[in-house]
Amino acid sequence: MKEIVSTITSKGQVTIPVEVRRHLGLDTGAKIAFVIDPDGVRVRPVRFTLESIFGSIEPLPGTTTEDFERQIEETTEEATERVVAAMRRS
Repeated sequence: MKEIVSTITSKGQVTIPVEVRRHLGLDTGAKIAFVIDPDGVRVRPVRFTLESIFGSIEPLPGTTTEDFERQIEETTEEATERVVAAMRRS
């Protein structure tokens, strides 16, 4: 295990050493998360996923989350029907 030491500034900021940034695949503007668990604190890169933004935007006026879930279900059913139809033609 390798240990790299960095200093906390008076503003609570820390420079992430280049070796750590490379290891995590971080570049300027990247986001990191501090994960607190029973063994200590881990630093991990934040990757964009649908789960990471879920709930960050309010539904359109007059719609609800249930409407969106219904649309997903309908679209999935339509896609399944297209695939089955294509398989029958083959």
